[in-house]
Amino acid sequence: MAAYMVIIRKQTTDPAGMVRYNELARLAPIGNMEMLAAKTCKFQVVEGSPVEAVVVLKFPSMDEAMAWYDSPEYQKAVQHRHASADVNMYVVESVS
Repeated sequence: MAAYMVIIRKQTTDPAGMVRYNELARLAPIGNMEMLAAKTCKFQVVEGSPVEAVVVLKFPSMDEAMAWYDSPEYQKAVQHRHASADVNMYVVESVS
């Protein structure tokens, strides 16, 4: 069953660190991942606090989403994001 990784960047505290994160994140194996919405896509906050960016990734399964997140390549990148921005990430399984 498909799964979606929803990434919400609330605030960037170190733009240079986010540049490094993006460079390294691109090296993570994408497998069957599909980018449905990118940080450059237009979005509108309907409820809640303002955010800087929203990204939605689609994976064939929760296991594949977590394999991508847990990959050594992505974990090398994510440390830069942790130090550079306030971000929430969610993985949600599709309705059949």
